[in-house]
Amino acid sequence: MLQILVRTARSYQYSQHSLARHYHRLLRPSKVAPLSSDSWFSIFSHKFLSSSTGNTENVVSEKLTETTKKASAGSSEKSTETANEASAGNSEKVPEKSTETTKEEGRTGSSDGTGSTGKSIRGSPVSWLSLLFLMLTGGGLVVYYDKEKKRHIEELKIASTKPRQGPSVGTAAIGGPFKLVNQDGKEVTEKDFMGKWTIIYFGFTHCPDICPDELQKLCDSIDKIKGKAGIDIVPIFISVDPERDTVEQVREYVKEFHPNLIGLTGTSEEVKNAARAYRVYYMKTEQEDSDYLVDHSIVMYLMNPEMKFVKFFGKNYEVDTLVEGIIKEVQIPRK
Repeated sequence: MLQILVRTARSYQYSQHSLARHYHRLLRPSKVAPLSSDSWFSIFSHKFLSSSTGNTENVVSEKLTETTKKASAGSSEKSTETANEASAGNSEKVPEKSTETTKEEGRTGSSDGTGSTGKSIRGSPVSWLSLLFLMLTGGGLVVYYDKEKKRHIEELKIASTKPRQGPSVGTAAIGGPFKLVNQDGKEVTEKDFMGKWTIIYFGFTHCPDICPDELQKLCDSIDKIKGKAGIDIVPIFISVDPERDTVEQVREYVKEFHPNLIGLTGTSEEVKNAARAYRVYYMKTEQEDSDYLVDHSIVMYLMNPEMKFVKFFGKNYEVDTLVEGIIKEVQIPRK
């Protein structure tokens, strides 16, 4: 019995390999579908139910041939039906696709802004509105550039004419004790002016142009300072020509400029000491009979209520800049 089972198993293994080779040979030319599980079971059952003396390979071959024919017939029928359905479907879908394509092309043409002739229906690329906007923008830029250019030129002009004060180190040794006579003939010293802000100018009454201009600028400035900041400044004129500037001459001279302008004169030695204390240069020019001029420093000295030097202002200061400079120095808090 054991030998029969062994032979049967070997026969089955051999039949399985033969069947596989036969199946692959049939599959390549005819595209036969693979055998189903029922076909394999039918072959296997028939093999074991047949007699042991029968020819097993013939039975398997016959069964495989029948199964292959059935599979081929079914496959060909399905292929024919699929081809017919595909051809029918294509014939029905082609007109629909053409219609849909035509509609889609129409929509595309409308959205692109072109008609059937392919010409643009939107007009030229540059419209009147864009041209107007471009002109307005360009005009605005030109006006802005011109305005900025004028402003820059004005700033440069102001900066070039505005006096520049260099950095100061400590306090200049300007000022000191003096003894002179005022326009009323009263003897005065620097102590008579303590407690008040004063501004002192050295000149002479026979000066043709510079001294009158500077004194007028000084008097206009103190009036503006009073009105703008409410600060009282005492203007003082000290003569550097004691030979001609008598008390009467100085009194008549200062009346022409301001009622608060104080005029001081004295002997040659007293004037010399005062000029030396304030570092003022003066010298007579060439003499023609009794008419001569005096060359001197053109400077105004701002003195605080303690009669100490604060700042000097030269000829290059105008009334407005002089007003701003004096107010700034007066309002600076000091120890």
